[in-house]
Amino acid sequence: MRLPRSAAGWTIAVFGVLALLMGAVGLLWPEALLRLLGFEVPATRAAGDHTGTFLTASSMASFNMGVYYLLAAATEWRPFYRFTVVFRLVTFTVFGIAVLGDVAPGRFLGVAAWEGLGAVATAVGLWWDDRRAGRAPGEGGSVLSAGAAPAPDAVH
Repeated sequence: MRLPRSAAGWTIAVFGVLALLMGAVGLLWPEALLRLLGFEVPATRAAGDHTGTFLTASSMASFNMGVYYLLAAATEWRPFYRFTVVFRLVTFTVFGIAVLGDVAPGRFLGVAAWEGLGAVATAVGLWWDDRRAGRAPGEGGSVLSAGAAPAPDAVH
């Protein structure tokens, strides 16, 4: 596995490792993950309670997402970095609304904050990398640009 070669790549790698680890925890020790997120863990589950099924699916998705992020960091896939900024901000918004609407416990706001801060960190990393490379905003390196062409440091 290659180490990231840019500031933005490091933000993606850190998120990838944490997503992979949290997914593994959810698969191997689901009660710990539920407690960490502020959810109650009853001694027994009622008939029709599919919390375990949902947690398994969410944990597997988190594990897989961690692998995707690590692959993107290893290959310096900058269009993916830009994509994550936008959708992590969407995730921040949805999770924040879930807490404010009493759909999720207050501690879940930490997950929303993690997503929002991660998006901002990656955006700043992209800006910093562009600045160091001497690219002006909008020259294929801005956070919201389509980025059809790979960055000069991309691995092919």
